[in-house]
Amino acid sequence: MLKLTNLRMWVLAAAATGMLASCQKNGQMPALKDADQTITNKTIKTLAVSLTQGFEVGSTSPKTAYDVSPTGSSSGDNVTLSGSSWNMYDALIGNLAADQKAGSWSARVRNTGKITMLFDVTTGISTVTIKSATYNGDSASTWGLFYSTDGGSSWAQSGSAITTTASLTVSTFTLTQTGNVRLEIRKLTGGSNRINIDDITINDNAGGGTGGGGTVLTGKKFLFDASHLENAGSADWQIDADGTEQVAIYTGGTTTETKAQRIPTPSYTGITSSTSETYWKGALSAWAVELVKRGELVETLPVGTAITYGGGGAQDLSNYDVFVVCEPNRLFTAAEKTALMNFVANGGGLFMIADHTAATTAGTDANGYNPSDRDGDGYDSPRVWNDLMTNNGINNNNPFGFNINYVDINESPSTNVYTGSNADAQKVLNGAAGAASKMAFYDGSTATLYPANNSSVQGLFWRNSATNGGTANAMALLATYGSGRVVWIGDSSDADDGTGDTGDNLFNGWSGDAPSGYTSHSAFHLNASLWLAKAQ
Repeated sequence: MLKLTNLRMWVLAAAATGMLASCQKNGQMPALKDADQTITNKTIKTLAVSLTQGFEVGSTSPKTAYDVSPTGSSSGDNVTLSGSSWNMYDALIGNLAADQKAGSWSARVRNTGKITMLFDVTTGISTVTIKSATYNGDSASTWGLFYSTDGGSSWAQSGSAITTTASLTVSTFTLTQTGNVRLEIRKLTGGSNRINIDDITINDNAGGGTGGGGTVLTGKKFLFDASHLENAGSADWQIDADGTEQVAIYTGGTTTETKAQRIPTPSYTGITSSTSETYWKGALSAWAVELVKRGELVETLPVGTAITYGGGGAQDLSNYDVFVVCEPNRLFTAAEKTALMNFVANGGGLFMIADHTAATTAGTDANGYNPSDRDGDGYDSPRVWNDLMTNNGINNNNPFGFNINYVDINESPSTNVYTGSNADAQKVLNGAAGAASKMAFYDGSTATLYPANNSSVQGLFWRNSATNGGTANAMALLATYGSGRVVWIGDSSDADDGTGDTGDNLFNGWSGDAPSGYTSHSAFHLNASLWLAKAQ
């Protein structure tokens, strides 16, 4: 993406017009370890949890009627949830005020309805947890959990029937079944009284096998920030945008930019394995579509919405597993910085993406470095992130173990990738989405690591001229903080899929960046996303 943020840069770009076919941007060539996870070469021990289903379906329910005609017909009751097929007979997915739910949606079952997996968990099942409650205003009912080891031909009940209560209550079932297993939840008594089912979690019984990047957990919730002018200037760091808004620009005044909404449209329930990233309009749409294909959930925090944690709102960070912030152009408020720090400390994942900069944001410095202050307020993304890590009121001493350098580098590409045995690093570099072995920067920043401040900080890529495993000139890194996780990368271009706002200068750094061969950016971002979500 051409990141032109001042008049001098526009002049330089115009002078380099004849070089654009082979140049990028401004004309230059381009911890804490989980006890139950181990690493051997490039294989990862599978997680104990093999499937979660929270019935979060976006803005529109794929199942709004209890049953189809004729009664008991199966195909009309089939729905796709997190990439897998389920049958919901005399059941639907609801979000009414009377529905008891852990997020925005839950399943609602009446009469003798049932919710059935139309696929097998292939790694066996040790235990299952399910939340249930009585639909508000109805009387209590009972339900049971059944399992099948022969593809649904025969079923056996696990444990005793559960009587619903007024609020969601967790029930645990021990199955200890190996091989292929599928589940069915049946409403047993209560007649027309309705019940809600939510947050089904299946723990596997495979004994922790290895290979294939490990089991990826589905149903993780990713929130992409659009509240800090991620669309300012030539940027378009959004997963989907259907409207427009006026956004400040560094030269003064405003420009018309695409505006993201909370729920991307069309609904992500329509995404299949063959869906193109152009299903949504945004420079980060490829990233979001790939997460959905892996069974995860994505939303946007729209402009005008504050970042909160523990406040109880619909988009409070406590409702999400990972918060992705790609090149923020406005400082976080004091309350937002508190929310971010507490979110990570209490188990959340924070994906921090920065861009190039200079010693000041007044213009190109003596080294030729350019700031990326797209809205002209005196702050660009490196300064926004450094402000979070040095002025948050909780721990102002680089609590994640690094600080961003005010530089503007190009690396085409770096193959100086971490080769050690850190298990977390290997999950990000060699995880379920493939190997991340190259990283190109088209005007980006680097970081200095401070392991004395946080011993978990681990560099993942360095400049080719830097010391592998050192603390200087890191291009990407990870760290843990409290029970949460952080990933940082110094260039936003690597996540750019080349599509989005037609008024911006975009290029494909996600999978087709030029010169050819820098094609592991998608693997890095997806592996990092899954690691942050504790999904691999």
